[in-house]
Amino acid sequence: MINLPAFSVCVYCGSRSGVSPAYAQVAQEVGQWIGHHQGQLVYGGGNNGLMGLVAQATADSGGSVVGIIPKALQSKENTRTACTELHVVDTMHERKHMMAERSDVFLALPGGIGTFEELFEVWTWRQLGYHDKPIGLMNTEGYYDGLLEFTANSVAQGFLSGWQLDLIRVDSDPRALLRELVQAAGFVPKAKLESL
Repeated sequence: MINLPAFSVCVYCGSRSGVSPAYAQVAQEVGQWIGHHQGQLVYGGGNNGLMGLVAQATADSGGSVVGIIPKALQSKENTRTACTELHVVDTMHERKHMMAERSDVFLALPGGIGTFEELFEVWTWRQLGYHDKPIGLMNTEGYYDGLLEFTANSVAQGFLSGWQLDLIRVDSDPRALLRELVQAAGFVPKAKLESL
């Protein structure tokens, strides 16, 4: 009998580990939380940096791992062959589409330009009504403070509305943010989440 995951979290994050040890720690905590609660990680399929850490922590904690990677990035991102499911696709568009389709919520950890692009894409899709899945931003050690200040200024300058900013849930506590996202998606009863 196949046990289906209780929920599915798409994690966007760096293929590098970053300077602060806190970035690696939060990636591991996210993976542990997903695994301990019988969840599924959907991510870019790499084994480097935070990507590899969140995947390993999810697997080690009993969760399933769905990796989706384009052929052209297999060597660059060091494909994680130990995924529960590994999908090798032709393009980045296919990768991002499949990641979005397989997920109930989205979570961006610290990362680089690829992480930014993925976050902004699902955020754009949300505000256009292409999906209604919760989106979270993990602001570890204030990593995204500059981005949040920039977007607040965009509101002040009339290019964004406050309701658009409110589509993103921001926190520095991985457990609190994951609990909020999964609960908002309606996949785990609130009572079960209170002790997590």
